[in-house]
Amino acid sequence: MIDNKHTHRGDGYFTLAGDINSDMVRRVFDALGKMTADGIGTAHILLQSNGGYVSDGICLYNTLRNAPLELVMYNGGAVASIAVTVFLAGQRRIASDTARFMIHKSHATAAVGARPEALQIIAEGLMADDRRTEAILRRHIHLTQRMWDVHAHSDLHLNPQDALDTLLIERLGDFSPPRGSLVFNI
Repeated sequence: MIDNKHTHRGDGYFTLAGDINSDMVRRVFDALGKMTADGIGTAHILLQSNGGYVSDGICLYNTLRNAPLELVMYNGGAVASIAVTVFLAGQRRIASDTARFMIHKSHATAAVGARPEALQIIAEGLMADDRRTEAILRRHIHLTQRMWDVHAHSDLHLNPQDALDTLLIERLGDFSPPRGSLVFNI
């Protein structure tokens, strides 16, 4: 249980690191239950992830975006691939001046000797995932046409200034809970 005696004005401080997968989804669900039961009004979450599964990332985005609390997301190092979608769940988003972001199209590896029908199913799934993630990106950030062009064909890396310019973050800053606060790992 989160101890309210150690929170600052209803704030809670959390770290969330690793691959975006079903285990992370379960951990976030459990943490949200504890946050709401303990009366956390604002959750400050430091996210560190190089990505993972698209559907799990979209589930986390939708869950966190609609959670009954204010969510402040921090990037203190790297938020990449589908983790950028999770990061966008924050009503407020902050990044260290040494952080980086990376977005790219979905990709998969087909089995050796895969038949054309199987390849078509894989391609259709990847295109569907790209439509879902791009809709979320366009809802929150304003990439330049040059950035969209890079994203269409390769990894798009964004430094902190790019993140500010595109509204991916609202300001530069570090995850720095007040002295005496407890920090919980999700």
